[in-house]
Amino acid sequence: MPGFAPPVADERTALTAYLAHQRRALRVTAHGLTDEQARTAASAGELSIGGLIKHAARCETFWTDLILQQQREPQRRADESDDDEFRLAPDETLAWALAAHAAAAERTDAVIAGVADLGQAVPVPRGLPWFPAEVEEWSVRWVLLHLIEETARHGGHADVIRESIDGATLYPLLAAAEAWPDPWFRPWEPGR
Repeated sequence: MPGFAPPVADERTALTAYLAHQRRALRVTAHGLTDEQARTAASAGELSIGGLIKHAARCETFWTDLILQQQREPQRRADESDDDEFRLAPDETLAWALAAHAAAAERTDAVIAGVADLGQAVPVPRGLPWFPAEVEEWSVRWVLLHLIEETARHGGHADVIRESIDGATLYPLLAAAEAWPDPWFRPWEPGR
């Protein structure tokens, strides 16, 4: 992935390309991490890279279900709290979180590809305080913009956490993950 989203020809391509770009930026923050490092809350809060990737997967699944107007079982285990959403449980690994994120992204992409009109209505869930009571519906377009916003916000969190763990930043991580040629960015290496 280059450092920028590719050129786009239309709105749908723009929205899906920017979402894919933000997903990749979030995922690359995990490049080279161990499960222990992926669980590390290296800032003042409880967020970890593995937990953020887990949350991003759940978030995409939630919003894709809304587009499809499907009711699903809660994605959280009965013993999970709101904070657990952002942490890897002892039986969850970074590989598992990355696979869950990739599967959620693939499903979202397939659903969006099947939506003829990005203006299609998506009902606003009721009974949750963070959703506006006065709004009846969003559009698929709005949902895509929200997923870009949500992924970018958590990608920024993951950037700070990763830099706190070992000093790695986005472009050296991308250079390492994708074997970019020198001299522009010295690829990240473990222990450096």
